[in-house]
Amino acid sequence: MQLKVLRSKLHLATVTRSDLYYHGSLTIDPDLMDAVGLLPYESILISNVATGARAETYALPGERGSGAIELNGAMARLGAVGDRIIVMAFAQVDAAEVESHQPRVVALDSRNRISERIDYPPVGEARDAPFRNGREAWTEIV
Repeated sequence: MQLKVLRSKLHLATVTRSDLYYHGSLTIDPDLMDAVGLLPYESILISNVATGARAETYALPGERGSGAIELNGAMARLGAVGDRIIVMAFAQVDAAEVESHQPRVVALDSRNRISERIDYPPVGEARDAPFRNGREAWTEIV
């Protein structure tokens, strides 16, 4: 059996550009992709923090060091420049391996710089870790 689990997350990314007439995707600064292990063309789920709207698309690398988070094509309807979004990627993990699975998560400031590395414990340890909104016990301010 395989379980779908969170693999990586960019938390509170700020939309820097929106282009309705570009091929659908989410353009992301490769530095941010590297920080959480996102690959070019990888399937991602995007959630708009203000509206709760969600959509699935793929990651497209932008200009390195730019802080780019760009909604392209139909994704442009998900939000506007300045909106805060959450970008998530998931993985299918064998049930026998799920206990050691650990997501890679970073929180971003309003300029899409990494402000926190959030070290979620492996699944096997998360059952016993204090939750506290998922932050205090797992956060390292960068």
